[in-house]
Amino acid sequence: MYDEIEPADVADKPEDGVLTYGMYLEGARWNKTIHMIDDSKPKQLYVEVPLIWFVPKRNREKPSGGIYECPVYKVLSRTGTLLTTGHSTNFVMYIELPTKDE
Repeated sequence: MYDEIEPADVADKPEDGVLTYGMYLEGARWNKTIHMIDDSKPKQLYVEVPLIWFVPKRNREKPSGGIYECPVYKVLSRTGTLLTTGHSTNFVMYIELPTKDE
């Protein structure tokens, strides 16, 4: 996460991977002080996620703890036809976000 960089300040594409913005967290927030997800502030249901840099890594091992696998959907309602995987057709992927909760 690049919580100190605004998307408008990005002039060049990264050498590897892709920069993404425009996603929102529901029921949680990105805490810029501790650089991880945290409890929502009162009356804030949706909070914008900072700029994310997705970098492909071959044979990457999954972290053993301190990570929340946050589901990403195409639309807010998360509705759609269930596939054989059990996921909605609006499901895109999981993003690993650091968390203080184990």
